[in-house]
Amino acid sequence: MYRNYIKRILDIGCSFLGSIICLPILILIIILIRINLGKPIFFKQQRVSKNNRIFTMYKFRTMTQAKDGEGNLLPTELRLTRFGSFLRSTSLDELPELIHILKGDLSIVGPRPLLPEYIPLYTEYEMQRHKVRGGLLPPEVLHGNFTPTWEQQFEYEVYYANHVTFLMDMKIVATSLKGIFKRNSMNYGNYIRGSLSEDRNHKSV
Repeated sequence: MYRNYIKRILDIGCSFLGSIICLPILILIIILIRINLGKPIFFKQQRVSKNNRIFTMYKFRTMTQAKDGEGNLLPTELRLTRFGSFLRSTSLDELPELIHILKGDLSIVGPRPLLPEYIPLYTEYEMQRHKVRGGLLPPEVLHGNFTPTWEQQFEYEVYYANHVTFLMDMKIVATSLKGIFKRNSMNYGNYIRGSLSEDRNHKSV
């Protein structure tokens, strides 16, 4: 009952209320991004959610558009600003995802929505993470692991997809709120993990 009906009702109610409450913060962040980073305000990218459904996800942009002499974007670590790092550490860059929750692309709690190009790289076991909608708040926070390996992340997410309950979701929400302070103190915004493609290619060598 909770998994199939109540969870979605709570997602709609909480995301709608959250969008209204956070509106002044959203407007302020838009202004600050325009001042600090210029245009565009939003970063958009295709991601995958429940049943492998692909959607275009929007987040606040956290990096500059700096390019090298050949017109190619510089590496992530060279484009991430102090302001952008703060947005990431506090998860403020993810506030636009409230709209995706309202639309049904995402849930408040669920596996991280990842790139479509990763689908062929998952094992059959790991594909179980797509039995539920991707989420704004990931299951890994319950384990106090803010920088998991890909294998650890998938382990947490598959377990969640197979055991989702109201109590577990509430624990993840509460732990996430506490974790924001820890993430900010550990400079989480500067954490950059290699892609799954790089990880799997490295291990296959």
